[in-house]
Amino acid sequence: MILAPTLAWVPMILIAIVNGAVRDLGYAKHTTELRAHQISTLSAAILFAIYVWVIARRWPLQSPAQAIMVGGVWFMLTIAFELLFGHFVARSSWAKLAADYKLHRGRLWPLLLLWLFALPYICYRLA
Repeated sequence: MILAPTLAWVPMILIAIVNGAVRDLGYAKHTTELRAHQISTLSAAILFAIYVWVIARRWPLQSPAQAIMVGGVWFMLTIAFELLFGHFVARSSWAKLAADYKLHRGRLWPLLLLWLFALPYICYRLA
């Protein structure tokens, strides 16, 4: 039951990489780092919503419980990927990674994580 949501989550890595590349190669040099982060977070939320809507139409979820389980898997996979890839591959410090969770400083990453958790349920309800 975990395999399907995990496989459905994998393309979100590519979406996030493309979204980050657009930020870094495009508008990031024309704005502050914080503003670029905020724009990138919003665009990721929109792109993820489109992707989830498409896959939810193709492979509909069967119940609210299944939608919540899928959202929970995506939530945990995203945090694990972000922290493990960020620290061990991108060589970001734990402090730098933790800074993205500071909503009170304008960092929107926690909201994107909640969005990923909620998306399957939202799409289930709208279908």
